[in-house]
Amino acid sequence: MTYISLSVGDLAVGALLIVANGILSLGLGLKLERTLLISTFRMIVQLTLVGYVLTAVFELSSPFWTGTIAAVMIVFAGYEVSARQERRLVGVWSYGLGATAMMFSSTLVTVLALTTQIGPSPWYDPQYAIPLLGMVLGNSMTGIALGLNTLTSNLARDRIAIEAQLCLGASRWTACGPMLRAAIRTGMMPMINAMAAAGLVSLPGMMTGQIMAGVPPTEAVRYQILIMFLIVGATGLGVLMTVFGGLAYLTDTRHRLRLDRLKQSRMT
Repeated sequence: MTYISLSVGDLAVGALLIVANGILSLGLGLKLERTLLISTFRMIVQLTLVGYVLTAVFELSSPFWTGTIAAVMIVFAGYEVSARQERRLVGVWSYGLGATAMMFSSTLVTVLALTTQIGPSPWYDPQYAIPLLGMVLGNSMTGIALGLNTLTSNLARDRIAIEAQLCLGASRWTACGPMLRAAIRTGMMPMINAMAAAGLVSLPGMMTGQIMAGVPPTEAVRYQILIMFLIVGATGLGVLMTVFGGLAYLTDTRHRLRLDRLKQSRMT
């Protein structure tokens, strides 16, 4: 199996596309050039550091370091979920709800795949465990963030209608049922769309990478199908945990809506 190595010059040619976008931003007055420059610089630094760190971790093949890298990934993913909320939860759950859901769902699905379907030896081999967790975590993060944001926005928007139903004797689950279902659908929709488009509209990243690295396309397809199954499973479980947990936090056992546990919208 062979692969084509990229030089710094090859990357510089690709960077011309970023420069072109910056020029367009300046010409059209979009004011995105500074953000584009910072994001590009951060990406280069972060990925370069990750490359060196993973090289060292792969050589060590230690469960401690594999677990440490996984924990760091989950911590940053939890921050991203919290940062993407228009209305954040008050207190520790602003960060803890999404992080806990991702930790449970992504870790469960990743360990299941490593110990049953993929089966590296040892099962925690970082060459397999870390990339697999990264793919599952990154995609479930998007679904969880969308689901929670939809829930909190809809509860705040429909507060009067919800409280009217609660006053008439409806339970919190009945009164908030439409918002709950809408949040779950929103959180799951990106992965459903990705599955529907895979192969016809787009070639997923892992499959493309394996084919370019020399893996037979039929083998790459099998791996990609498995990855899609894992991502959808982790996303579904994570979204359910986050949305139900969010609704439980924003209501109470007396079936009252507790929007005092929700911060004001950052858009107002």
